Amino acid sequence: MGENKNPKFLANHIDAVKKGKRTFEDAFQGVTRMILETGIKKITVKGKSTYHFDLFSRRKKHLVGMYDEINSFVSFVKDASEGGSSREMAFVLVGEPGNGKTFFVDYLCDEYRLFLSKPENRKYTFRFIGLDKLEGYGRIKMIESQTYEDPMILAMGLCETKEESIKYLEEKFYFSEKEIDAIYGNYRPLGACSGYIWNQIREYSDNDIDKMLSMVEIVPVPMTESLGTITGKYPAKDKITSSAVDLLGEESIQRLLHITDTNNPYRFDLRRGALARVAGGGIHFSDEIFKNKRDLVQVYLGVIQNRNIEIDGFKWPIDTLIIATSNNSEFNTFLAEREEAPIVDRCRICYVAHNTDYKLQEQLTDYAIGSDVKSTLNREKLHQDPNLNYAASTAVVLTRLPRSEKLTPVETMKLAAGEVAGEKSLKTLAELIDTLNREIDITKRFGQKGLGQRNLGRAIQLLLESSETNEGTCMFALDIFTTLEKVVLDYVSEPGDRTKFMDDLKIARGLYRERIMTEMFNAYMDEPLAIKKDVMNYVNMIIGIDAEYLGPDMMWKYKDPQTGELKAMKIDERYIKNVEDRLGLKTEEQRSSFRNTIRKIYGQKISVDPEYDFMDNLELVKAVTDVRLKSDIAGAGSLIGALANRTNEENQKLHDRMVSTMTEKLGYCMTCAQKTIEYFCNQEDDN
Repeated sequence: MGENKNPKFLANHIDAVKKGKRTFEDAFQGVTRMILETGIKKITVKGKSTYHFDLFSRRKKHLVGMYDEINSFVSFVKDASEGGSSREMAFVLVGEPGNGKTFFVDYLCDEYRLFLSKPENRKYTFRFIGLDKLEGYGRIKMIESQTYEDPMILAMGLCETKEESIKYLEEKFYFSEKEIDAIYGNYRPLGACSGYIWNQIREYSDNDIDKMLSMVEIVPVPMTESLGTITGKYPAKDKITSSAVDLLGEESIQRLLHITDTNNPYRFDLRRGALARVAGGGIHFSDEIFKNKRDLVQVYLGVIQNRNIEIDGFKWPIDTLIIATSNNSEFNTFLAEREEAPIVDRCRICYVAHNTDYKLQEQLTDYAIGSDVKSTLNREKLHQDPNLNYAASTAVVLTRLPRSEKLTPVETMKLAAGEVAGEKSLKTLAELIDTLNREIDITKRFGQKGLGQRNLGRAIQLLLESSETNEGTCMFALDIFTTLEKVVLDYVSEPGDRTKFMDDLKIARGLYRERIMTEMFNAYMDEPLAIKKDVMNYVNMIIGIDAEYLGPDMMWKYKDPQTGELKAMKIDERYIKNVEDRLGLKTEEQRSSFRNTIRKIYGQKISVDPEYDFMDNLELVKAVTDVRLKSDIAGAGSLIGALANRTNEENQKLHDRMVSTMTEKLGYCMTCAQKTIEYFCNQEDDN
């Protein structure tokens, strides 16, 4: 029997599993292996150690942030794959709309399909053929396992008793005791119709295993996404049209025309329901689970707990990872009904927060803006202001950060992105997050409230449809604040939240203003990285000022950590003093304390990241910018004065030269270059 290499023979499938050419594992084991095989790194986020799984970031459009949620999910499936209590639970993502719950599940399902499409990971099932030899099936000649049972499930139930089946596998395929234990670790009985038909075949074949197996054919499980096999989604429907049939299946009139035995469980069409199609090691995704009517949620309770599809006393064991999503309001309404406690007890609830790292948000903002080339209504190419992403990202992230007495909103934002926030440390942020995450009201926890990705998308849509954008053929960064304010007014119903969000948008405008100051200095210096160089000059000067071998000419030689080259610089004490005056450091003690802080940061950061440039230290960048802007144009008094008053030829030349630098070197177009200069001259939002 084992000599024929026909891949449709069960014997050859069992042999391939024994040799490791095919796999036999349940859904939890498969998903765990897929995640862990891709790669794992230890990282620090918001002052705490966590893990980054490469699987979730390897596509062009991938998951951004969500470290805690991904870690919870991986630990859930890993526990289930090792026989833990998670096997009898569903994983439910609860959170505000537009924070990536559905995207997370869709991404996971896409990756799982890709993983299973590799030959060594493929899922197989079996079908019974030649049923016309048996009585009672009419014109039905072939029946496939309705729940896509693995051929090894049939192999474990080949004989009448478990012991006989084990003995058969040991004798025919030389399975060792250890291998048998490993296989039977995933043992489950055959489903009602497979078991019923197999018994009929046993009677017809007079218990001759070889004859019985001639009526079995091994086939791959179809991977077509539109069929809902392997990964299937059940979206919550309205109260009238939804029924348990959508999940479990129902009696098939068509089959009853052929089947004469009314006790035959094959009269039920399980594939009519969503669960049977993913029952062979798949992922079932229930979108907005708590929006379903109560009796459907009760069906879920039975399926989650028993991992069985049950109809009229017949049982079909299923092997499925169940993931669901819910928004906060639906979940809270559900919790308020005390009698529904058992279902929540069977769920691993994971509260999904909005992304609170403004640097990571820049990738999400790119998703919202879209990767295609934009055009105006007149089909002219639409330019994107180089500051648009920064302005939008800081604005939405600030709305997601809770107010605190220990930290200002900007300090919280910078610490959440792993940046320096003056004297405040990551420990302060970690303590704040811990305190907030103990709140019983979920919406008060860190990052749970705020403008989500959909709201950002709406703001960008409003920006694209505005006449200013279409006439100027440019998405000007300052306009995003106006459209975000409109979104807050139109879509945020709670007055307290609306007031807070409006305040957050004002803070974001202040940050945008500071960025424009830096951009204008770079444009004035005709050098894209001018301000960065000046900030690093200040840092290097305060390190060199205490050097033992500093000569009377104040020349200091040092090794550049970024290039490894030996460099010389003249230490300008007046420049150092001017920068520190701008920072409000008046006394010698204050100056000394600030310098020590900068040196400490330099020591910590450079060892880890030689490219670190202090540009996240907004106070220092602003001070350096102010000093250079105010001191460099002595004749015009200030750059603002020179740009605002273009009556003389010199000022006009300066303006034209800056516009040309902005368009040629800094990524601006004529529209956003001139609008940015105009905004800079108005001194609007100046803190």
